[in-house]
Amino acid sequence: MLILGIESATQQVGCAIGGHEGVLGLFESARGRRHAETLAPAIEFLMTTTDIALEEISVVAVDVGPGLFTGLRVGLATAKAIAHALRVPMIGISSLDLLAFPLRHTVRTIVTVIDAKRGELFYAFYRQVPGGVQRLGALQLGTPDELQADLQATHDEYVLVGDGALRYREQLCQRKGVEFAEQWLAHPSAAPLVQLAHARALREDWVNPWELEPIYLRKPDAVINWSTREHR
Repeated sequence: MLILGIESATQQVGCAIGGHEGVLGLFESARGRRHAETLAPAIEFLMTTTDIALEEISVVAVDVGPGLFTGLRVGLATAKAIAHALRVPMIGISSLDLLAFPLRHTVRTIVTVIDAKRGELFYAFYRQVPGGVQRLGALQLGTPDELQADLQATHDEYVLVGDGALRYREQLCQRKGVEFAEQWLAHPSAAPLVQLAHARALREDWVNPWELEPIYLRKPDAVINWSTREHR
């Protein structure tokens, strides 16, 4: 079973192919935020370099957010188009889950933090469990002050990961027991997307393309701006 993973929820865009042998190929770029122009050629390049035909793909996995609205739309539209064309099922995984998985060996509580712009953050808390991580509570949208208050509310030791954690690092490290993951882990990656999707695919835990919905946590900027204009 081969899985194509597509990730475009943040400033980084990427794709990966993998299966029971692990990740067989990976492409990632975090420059320019030109997701629409980059993604299709990246998938074609990945197929060529791994010598895998698109028709060999059994499942299409995609990051469903939360994240940047335009990037999410590009990734979901591309993933659904491929799944429709191949008549294969899909698996959607949250961007915050993808950030947590590479830190699954830490003993600290993991806090994944994505910069939501406009002074807000998408974030979630995780703990280590055998074979991976477990989310503690819901995905959240809040300000850096609200996240800082959540960190101050317990005596846990934390490791923060994501571009939001790095952007507001000084504000979020105002207590002992807080560490920050490396810069290269700052964006969700298509590699853990394929790994997590493969485990779910073995259980046939998938959906049809038309059933998959993005996780926004807030309305797009255009909707918010129009609502503000009407209120005024």
